[in-house]
Amino acid sequence: MHTMQVGNGNRAQMHYGCWLPSPTSVVVRIKGLWLSKVSMSFSFSPSSCIRTRPFCREQKRLLSKQFYSHGSKTGILRRRLLSGGIALTVCFSLLNEGSVRGMEKLPFRPEGYNFWTWRGRKIHYVEQGRGLPIVLIHGFGASAFHWRYNIPELAKKYKVYALDLLGFGWSEKAIIEYDATIWKDQVADFMKDIVKEPAILVGNSLGGFTALFTASELPQLVRGLVLLNTAGQFRDSNLKPVINNEESAINKYVVNPVKQAFQRVFLRILFWQAKQPSRVKSVLQSVYINTSNVDDYLVESITRPAGDPNAGEVYYRLMTRFMIDQSNYTLDSILQKLSCPLLLLWGDLDPWVRPAKAVRIKEFYPNTSIVNLKAGHCPHDEVPELVNNALIDWLTSLDHEASF
Repeated sequence: MHTMQVGNGNRAQMHYGCWLPSPTSVVVRIKGLWLSKVSMSFSFSPSSCIRTRPFCREQKRLLSKQFYSHGSKTGILRRRLLSGGIALTVCFSLLNEGSVRGMEKLPFRPEGYNFWTWRGRKIHYVEQGRGLPIVLIHGFGASAFHWRYNIPELAKKYKVYALDLLGFGWSEKAIIEYDATIWKDQVADFMKDIVKEPAILVGNSLGGFTALFTASELPQLVRGLVLLNTAGQFRDSNLKPVINNEESAINKYVVNPVKQAFQRVFLRILFWQAKQPSRVKSVLQSVYINTSNVDDYLVESITRPAGDPNAGEVYYRLMTRFMIDQSNYTLDSILQKLSCPLLLLWGDLDPWVRPAKAVRIKEFYPNTSIVNLKAGHCPHDEVPELVNNALIDWLTSLDHEASF
């Protein structure tokens, strides 16, 4: 979780898959991402409830502790998850091999892939495959390359797009006032101009919140929604509304300018330190249990965009403005407008976004299926094979339901 404290003591929090270190007065708390070594298969059977059936005493012990070790023994955990009238039976096998070994990976291109001009700004995206369109949206600090293990596999059956949000990745580092509506509008226009037909939206963390926001506001563009450990918060009923009293002259012309100048200098120093390759690699290794996934590809996909001349200013604006304003858009207010099927692919070992959040989303929006994965905040890069299989099987179930 990122926790930010600025000047007057106000805190802003958001769950992101970010690689930045911890400062003193602006706190970015990075906790470890847990990676499991598992494989998964799916089958479908009629069911109207969720059941857990451990197959041996050892699995029962593991399930009760909500913890899974990387031992040499193999266990199977079966969970039946409701998807409309279809239940997903998810089988997890604990293996000794890494989940990305032998998987096809999107080639890294320093120059990027495709570019689209949106509102006069350059937007980067990847496009592969044919068929039903799927649009992948990355999290905070990442890019389309974070879907490196998902794009090639999904493109075998579908038309896959992965775009960089404005201010991130290979997209332009625009000097604007960032707000959740900016990325919602960007994704909506991308679907109208490039995809040109209703699609499946898939998003991780900040990208998940953006996908949810887009689907709720423009239902005619979205056939289904998939969220991986999404950002966003439910409304706190105990939180008292903030009353904006008229600002005094001394605050307006003296205190605030001095505070902003300090924040700008501090955050620029922090950003310069954070974008160094050695620092990026060190932090990534602390949040990936399987550190073999922290390769040069992943590090460069983060450090190269950070070298843009405007990247520091974008970071400053995101940390001091967007993160503070995130409470203007709550999950409950957005879910009230949602109308399409929803799949949650949830890393249960995510220290930032706990599994209880997925359960609460399903309680609030019943047309939801949940697949629990033994992974952290970015399951698509930690256990991509499981994510790919779960997504494909869910899409197949939607086709089956549509045929009846």
